[in-house]
Amino acid sequence: MRQAQSGYGPLRKIFNGLIVPALLAALLLASTAARAETVILGLGDSLMAGYGLPDGKSFPAQLEETLRTAGKQVRVVNAGVSGDTSTGGLARLDWALAEKPDAAIVELGANDGLRGQPVEQLYANLDAILTRLKQENIPVLLAGMHAPPNFGRDYTEAFHAAYHRLAEKHDVVFYPFFLDGVATEPSLNQPDGIHPNEQGVAEVVGRILPKVEELLARAGN
Repeated sequence: MRQAQSGYGPLRKIFNGLIVPALLAALLLASTAARAETVILGLGDSLMAGYGLPDGKSFPAQLEETLRTAGKQVRVVNAGVSGDTSTGGLARLDWALAEKPDAAIVELGANDGLRGQPVEQLYANLDAILTRLKQENIPVLLAGMHAPPNFGRDYTEAFHAAYHRLAEKHDVVFYPFFLDGVATEPSLNQPDGIHPNEQGVAEVVGRILPKVEELLARAGN
């Protein structure tokens, strides 16, 4: 005697024929969307970290918001540490690369200049950072910095020239002075006269944006 057929068989065929392909398509779409996001590493000091600023107003946060508003699928990782020198940036580079960035903005050297550290040391550290990023096939935007004038003209000129030499050697996207248009402008800085306020960071983002777009183009975005 034939057993009564369960309704599960036809339902399973419907499930396999319609639901499973839909789920697979959704997973594929999600995976593609995840891969489409470009991760930018922001390796720097307090200027990158957002010293003295409200949450969400640091340079990485404002840059990410600006790029997303323009339709760019990006995530900007804040790998800034207040007080860091180029030596510190090099020491924690492996940790920063755990974020698997597609591109990097390197903003280091302000504290080297404030402390009068040897320009050769600054150059060697940044050279090592850029070399490692090149080995990882990560395009870079190098943001230059100026040294304070109290160490003399020779030092300040050599300090500034080091960034130009590095940019040429490594063929990176280059922005000569991270605080261009903001340094020495009281209305754009915090009371210490060193760190940009929220409006100052917005000015930095606006000025450096064309270089960031060039960086994204190199990263394939």
